Amino acid sequence: MQTYPTTTAQSADVVRTFMARTYSWMAAGLALTAGIAWLTASNDALALQVLQLRFPLMLAQLALVFGLSMFSQRLNSAVAGTLFIAYAALTGLTFSAILLAFDRSAVTAAFATTAGTFGVMSVAGFVIKRDLSAMGRFFMFAVIGLFVALIVNMFVASSALTLVISIVGVLLFAGLTVYDTQMLKNMALSGVTGEMAERASINGALRLYLDFINMFLFILRLFSGSSRS
Repeated sequence: MQTYPTTTAQSADVVRTFMARTYSWMAAGLALTAGIAWLTASNDALALQVLQLRFPLMLAQLALVFGLSMFSQRLNSAVAGTLFIAYAALTGLTFSAILLAFDRSAVTAAFATTAGTFGVMSVAGFVIKRDLSAMGRFFMFAVIGLFVALIVNMFVASSALTLVISIVGVLLFAGLTVYDTQMLKNMALSGVTGEMAERASINGALRLYLDFINMFLFILRLFSGSSRS
């Protein structure tokens, strides 16, 4: 993950404006995802069609998120914003399966828990003075390791490993929320303005959105596992 030099020339108002813009994009993405997921799950015909097209939809999601991540510095803000909204909409379609597969009360509880945890971690990332930029490489390898563990568990189907993966996943993405929040704060302090600031806020919103979504998925695993036991 890219880090940015900080200066003391930027006012607190500039930082607050940038962070508010970033969280506004993220909130819009989450609201769109939740709304489309709920509408899709409420329409049996549409939900069935989405389930039949789930694999190509997931490939489209991956293409969008990798495109946004890799070319975020080259895209103008209008294109980046459109791609982010498209990604959030596609995620809503695929996440409709969650509302069909899990108890609605578990989904609601998991979402509320994620929102609270994310909020606390974001505040922590904003107020912590210690420089966390050196943690970037650790988080990158930790995400790769978690992904490998998920693939392995698809074949061994171990309930104990599922529990461990879920706990580690929650802790990892909670930590990433702290890290990403501080990196975004440092970016604002570096003096980004205008088009660059808008593009950076969209890219930052994507990072926080992914932190939230992944944390939610692992918390939902924990909640659904405990409800079956």
